[in-house]
Amino acid sequence: MDYWTALSSVAVIVIYGLAAISAVRAAATARTPQGAVGWVVFLMAVPFLGVPLYLFLGHHRFRGYRISRLESRRVVEGLRSFATTHPADCAACTINIAPFEAITTMPAVSGNGADLLIDGEATFATIFEAIDAAKDYVLVQFFIVRDDQLGRELQERLIAAARRNVRVWFMIDAVGSYQLPRAYSERLRQAGVKVVDRDKQHGPRFRFQINYRNHRKTVIVDGRVGFIGGHNVGDEYMGRDASLGRWRDTHIRMRGPIVQQLQLIFVEDWHWYTDELLLDVLNWEAERDPDNATALIVATGPGDRTEETGSLMFFSAIAAAQRRVWIASPYFVPDLDIMAALKHAAFRGVDVRLLLPDRADHRIPWLAAFAYFDEIIEAGVRVFRYTDGFMHQKAFVVDDALAAVGTTNLDNRSFRLNFEAMALFFDERAAATAEEMFLEDFANSYELTKTISEQPAHIRYGAPVARLFAPIL
Repeated sequence: MDYWTALSSVAVIVIYGLAAISAVRAAATARTPQGAVGWVVFLMAVPFLGVPLYLFLGHHRFRGYRISRLESRRVVEGLRSFATTHPADCAACTINIAPFEAITTMPAVSGNGADLLIDGEATFATIFEAIDAAKDYVLVQFFIVRDDQLGRELQERLIAAARRNVRVWFMIDAVGSYQLPRAYSERLRQAGVKVVDRDKQHGPRFRFQINYRNHRKTVIVDGRVGFIGGHNVGDEYMGRDASLGRWRDTHIRMRGPIVQQLQLIFVEDWHWYTDELLLDVLNWEAERDPDNATALIVATGPGDRTEETGSLMFFSAIAAAQRRVWIASPYFVPDLDIMAALKHAAFRGVDVRLLLPDRADHRIPWLAAFAYFDEIIEAGVRVFRYTDGFMHQKAFVVDDALAAVGTTNLDNRSFRLNFEAMALFFDERAAATAEEMFLEDFANSYELTKTISEQPAHIRYGAPVARLFAPIL
């Protein structure tokens, strides 16, 4: 046996050994049985491909993020005290808020107000106005920030705030914003903005953790006003990308104690990335809003103690529906529990509607969705395909009782792999405003009636293949 033959034999033995070790780990740590079986079969059948992919895409826990939660305990306890000083107006809540409180381990609180911000122009005009009016501090977190017209406008606003002696913290996801030049962040840093260093992040980043992403999009000003929704910072979110056309998205502006809840999520993320705790330098005194809506931030992610929090949030909303549940999401790659919940709600006579984009920005999840449509449509769920540009909003409305806007997509990635957040308003006025928004979107859509067998060949054959990647889509 020559040298190269011996070396090849050793390499094969090593790779199969690593595959076996990885398979055992996958079986023990994967969040779903389907994910465990998929990884084990893949690792043992194609180890030379499976082992490298598992290193990047395999399921690992974020122990450090949980430690951050523990170190935030005194703020959590302070927020819990809002349940006494700002108790949820349960008399006005027509659905049970307890499951949502259990998922996020924080209480719903009253004294909140909100405004829907539809599309990029309204969203960023309002965000920039709030930044310009900041007196004490600004917290900024986005999944994607680009060095384009919109990105540079945000940069200028933050630099101007810093020059007014407003404290500014700026955080991006290393994966989502990998194309952002380091000069962009360096210019902010030189102006006095505190910026997360992508090369020193503990959290989801390239090496061996590329699959975990902080997908939250948050702006908080002075602890008084907060923003969350589907918009990132890039010209395409303003409808300036000719290939995608109009970008249909939704953000929400919030006031009241819910802003402190959103602020705590930012503090946890900042601490996870930097080891720096901001508890003592931010405003934690809540101001009640005259609208007095009961609301709650549901933050989910792979660092949660409770499993499946993203899926549980949607499951709880669907199960609570008595008359209707309308859900808007750019992607539809659900797990078995959500499929069952949607079908069961339709069987109960609930008006179940899904609003999805007809145009694709990511081909594989767009294709995978077609593999689920026949089953839910047969059960009575109505699927609407948005045609007036690309729809990216993440929102839902339940009966006349609950409206939600945030960052969570209706897919496995948002359920289990991404750090996400949704603002839930248990309020009749918020539900009515969301209903009006949905009705306009439905008017710019068509209802899907064709089965997969009636679709073009690339969908008929591509959808079942794309569905194989469902656990990581």
